[in-house]
Amino acid sequence: QVQVVESGGGLVQPGESRRLSCAAVSAYAFSIRDVTWYRQVAGKQRELVAEIAWGGSTSITDSVKGRFTISRDNGNNAVYLQMNSLKPEDTAVYYCKVRCSVLGGTYDYWGQGTQVTVSS
Repeated sequence: QVQVVESGGGLVQPGESRRLSCAAVSAYAFSIRDVTWYRQVAGKQRELVAEIAWGGSTSITDSVKGRFTISRDNGNNAVYLQMNSLKPEDTAVYYCKVRCSVLGGTYDYWGQGTQVTVSS
């Protein structure tokens, strides 16, 4: 019922910045509860990176604290992950999970993932 679209991935050099976007769209009326960014390296478990409640509170995992920030655009039902001072170990597929209230229930919707590769 809700589609989640991520964008912004690509190849970046160490030390550079990148902003990922996550947008939720639906033909139905919905409200976002919270949004979480995860990342996953092939063969490893998915790691929580950052989350934001629609009321505004945020949480950033320790490994990226001070370099990554998460923000939201209420009007566009979008969330951004600003990644600064990127390191090779930040290379991963980044996924966005949106928790929504829609059609009388609360559900989690995932995007397709966007690859971020940090390499010189």
